[in-house]
Amino acid sequence: MHVEITCRHGHVKDDVRVYMAEKVENLLTYFERITAINVVVSFENSHAKVEILVDAEHKHDFVAHDEDSQAQVAFDKTLHKIEQQIHKYKEKVQNHHRHELPKVQGETE
Repeated sequence: MHVEITCRHGHVKDDVRVYMAEKVENLLTYFERITAINVVVSFENSHAKVEILVDAEHKHDFVAHDEDSQAQVAFDKTLHKIEQQIHKYKEKVQNHHRHELPKVQGETE
């Protein structure tokens, strides 16, 4: 898996960069088919905007973004959104056949 953290119009401290890398690598525990993760932090005026792009196999891509006055807070909010998307997708895939009604004996189609 490839993790890339990019900054626009500013700089993120190394300890925050390491924190971000560790947190996004934990997404693999939720969904094993992740191939690449891109984190983009852009600074505009007094706000930091964070966007996380998660590429997975079979064209399943997840995107989330948020902003805050602090880059780490914005990152945490965005990471939470990505986690929710992955959970929802995984639940949808796992429950795909469970909503079918059981067939009653003697019933024809």
